[in-house]
This record gives sequence, C-alpha cells and structure tokens, in this order.
Amino acid sequence: MMRARRLKFSAGMISAGLAVAIFALFSTHAFAQTSASANSSLGKPLLAIAAAIAIAGGLIGTGNAQQGIGAAGMGIIAEKPEKFGQVLFFFVIPETLWIIGFVLGIILLLGIL
Repeated sequence: MMRARRLKFSAGMISAGLAVAIFALFSTHAFAQTSASANSSLGKPLLAIAAAIAIAGGLIGTGNAQQGIGAAGMGIIAEKPEKFGQVLFFFVIPETLWIIGFVLGIILLLGIL
C-alpha cells in the first residue's frame, strides 16, 4: 500500500518536473532579456533548471543520508538514552547538503559566478 503510494507520488513529481523543464525550454520568449548580461549565454530558463536541480539534489542527498542515520539513532537512543546529544549531532550533519545546494542555486540564479 505504502509502496504504491510512493511510486504514484514519484511518478507525479517526475512528470511535473518534466512539464516545467519543457515549458522553460520552449517558452524562451517569456524570459527575453532587454540587455546583455553575464548569464545570457545560457539563458534564464536553463539557469532556473540548473538551480532547481542543485537545490533538489541537496534535498534528496540530505534525505538519503538522514534515513539511515535516523533509524540507527533511534536504536541507539532506545538502548542508551544518554547518547541523545551524539545522535542529534550526527543527524544534523547532513543538513549541510541542502544548505550547499540552496546556496549554489542562488548563485546560479543571481549570476554571481
């Protein structure tokens, strides 16, 4: 039951992402620039897709890392409650992945590099 719901959700998200990508690639006139800028070679739509991929990659990486750490951490806390601080520290370390993805996405959108 849960697996079927997960597959439906994943298929929906993939199709929504493809729809956005197709819209961004084939409607470049909506993103027309009036002046030349540093990121005009790629175009705004491609930069937006690149930023979305960077942010989504960071979020997916964080989720994958935390699922194993969280499961193991619950087992440790169940046996030794005094280890809560250590488990919390190791659970929070992968949060840096989404922060890095978010910062990279902002850098791409603003054309800083």
